[in-house]
Parts: sequence; structure tokens; C-alpha cells
Amino acid sequence: MASAGWRVTVVADGDGPSAAPPGVTVVRTGAGPMDSGAGEHGSRRGAATMVRDYLDALRRLTSRAMRLPRHDVVVTMTDPPLMARVGPMLAAWHGAAAVHWCHDLYPALLPVLGLRIPDPLYRLVEWSVAGALRRHDAVVAIGRCMARQLGALGVPAERIVLLPNWAEPGIRPVAREDNRFRAELGLGERFTIAYSGNLGLAHPMGGVLDAAAELARTDPDLAFLVIGEGRGRPALETAAASRGLRNLRVLPLQPVGRLSESLSAADLHLASMDPRAEGLLVPCKVAGALAAGRPCLFLGPAGSEAAALVDGCGRVLDPADGAGLAAAVRGYARDPVRCAEEGRRALSASVRWGADAAARRFTALAESLLERAARPVTTPAVATPLVRVTGRRLPHA
Repeated sequence: MASAGWRVTVVADGDGPSAAPPGVTVVRTGAGPMDSGAGEHGSRRGAATMVRDYLDALRRLTSRAMRLPRHDVVVTMTDPPLMARVGPMLAAWHGAAAVHWCHDLYPALLPVLGLRIPDPLYRLVEWSVAGALRRHDAVVAIGRCMARQLGALGVPAERIVLLPNWAEPGIRPVAREDNRFRAELGLGERFTIAYSGNLGLAHPMGGVLDAAAELARTDPDLAFLVIGEGRGRPALETAAASRGLRNLRVLPLQPVGRLSESLSAADLHLASMDPRAEGLLVPCKVAGALAAGRPCLFLGPAGSEAAALVDGCGRVLDPADGAGLAAAVRGYARDPVRCAEEGRRALSASVRWGADAAARRFTALAESLLERAARPVTTPAVATPLVRVTGRRLPHA
């Protein structure tokens, strides 16, 4: 978006890297990052600590954003929770348009993640966030199921913009004979099933473990890979060890440069989502599997965006149905023609939607907001999927 003539500022928590391409400025709060001990990606800490960390991050980000020069569009992201609540305030401070990019819908997602708060407090937060969402000039939903949830909260339909997630740019299929990742793992010609991505509390793995246990008895040559981190990983490792699942290996997240190899190491991918999370999140690991040209089994609700993504290149199953999953895996393993055909469909679907297409849609959204407000075309703003993005357009030559 910067290359299209926008000045972009990203406000991010922590003191991590701030390198950015020309036209993009990364501003760090300089404090300890939110995800060092909280949320889906953090360590096993208590709910009170999670809440405190989230609120501290919210305070740091808001304070730093208010000290920026004037911007024309303020984009708030989902993490930390309640970021949507401060979006209209930041936009008013800057005299800007307000956009909320909704990747997770809070507070509705908190009970799914195991964070229980008193009902009166929950209702108060829900009322407050819903009111804030209705005050945004636009709310970006990453799935149709999420758009429906936003509509139910009272966000006007004309302000809801559908902009699905995309696969990491650069992911491509890698053939078995050229795949160093498969070679390093010694997979040989074994049919391999992979779950690659966040192992969070909204992504149940019980059915996967049950399927692996059944297939260890009936089809021991089938190999399961679980590649990822998150609060659910320790429980997964403990359960796999207690069951003696020698056909299942748990590996750390792979660097971006190896995603093509690691995702292509599988013949079949899995993605899971708690049915209670329908419309509250959309597992982005499905997009990566499709970009690698592999069929994907979605273990989650049939009405979600992820279920629609695998239509024609996978199946939708109950996440708790280990026997059904084992049967589905067995069927794919015995039908290489089906695997290849659905893999081609997956890649074709992935090619139709990527980062460039998303950037064009977001640019058009920002332009329309400025035109609607009759703001001068000397300084619009745009976004990158980080914490908050604001920016200015360079003056016309």
C-alpha cells in the first residue's frame, strides 16, 4: 500500500524489530510485549494475569497512538481485546476515519478461550464494545460468518466490509522429491497428515488424537505432524505421550522461509475450530494449506467461513468425531487421484485471493471513507495486518 503512494504508520507493542519498507514507519511502545505471557500464544498463566497484560498493552498502544502526528484513517486491530473500544476515540483525536479490522470478536470469544468473567461485567463489556463498533466508519470482517455476528451486534450492513485472510505470500507447492523438510523428518513415501498453526484453546485437538490412536492400530504407516505453538500444546503433548502415539510428532512453528516445504510435507491438512467460535474467528491455517496445493479437512462448524473455503478441496467434520476423521484420512490415503485433484482445486482457489488483492480492497475502502467525509486528498491512510495502522498519502506531484 505504501508503494501505491500511502504513508503508513504501524503502532506495535513491545520492543521488537521496527524495520519496514519505504513509506512504512513502525512505532514501538518499548514495553514488554503483550503476548509474552497472555492470550492464545502465551504461556500457561492465570486469567487475572492475562487480563492485566491485555489492559496494560491497551494502555500503551493508545497512549503511543495519541502522540503521533495527525493521520487521516485509524485502523484498530483485535489484539489486545477492547481495542475496538478506543478506535473511535483515537479517530476523533486525529480527526480521522475509524476502521476496525476484526480478526477475533471479543468479548464473545473469551469464554471459548476459558476466560470466565462475572455475567454483569460480561454484559457491560459486550454492550460497550457493540456500541463502539457501531461508531466506526467501517468494520472489516474476515468471514461471512463474522459479518453476520457483527450485524447481530447492530453494526449497519453498509459499514461491514468482507476481507478474508490470505495465505503468507510466497507459499507454493513443493514436490515430494524436492522437499528437504520431508527428507529431514525421514517421512519417505509415508502418507502424511499435518496440522500446522496455532494450538490455541479455540482449536480442539481431541478428535485428532482419537483418530491418530485408531490409525496407529489399523494403519501404522500413516504419519501425523502437528506443527505449532500455543496454550494447547502442552496438553496435546501430554495426551499423545500418555497414549503412546508413535505415529504423531509435535514440531515447533517453522520460519516463514520454510513454510512452503513444511506445508507441502503433508499430503493432507487438518484445521480445527471450536463450534462455539463460529463467527468469532476464522482459522487462517486453512489458507496456508490451500496455497500449498493440499486438500484440507476442516474440523469445525459447517456454517463457518473455513468450511466454505474447503468446499471442493476437502471435507467438513465434527471436531470431536475421531472415528469419522480416521475414516476420512484412510479414504484420502487410499485415493491418490482424489488427493491430487483436490490439491489442484485448493491451489486454484488460493491463487484467486492474495495479499495484493486484499491491499487493493483495503485501499479502495480507505479512499471511499475519505471521499465520504469530503476530506482533502492530500493525506489518506492505510493498513497492514499488525496492531494499528494509520498513515498519510504523499502529496500529488
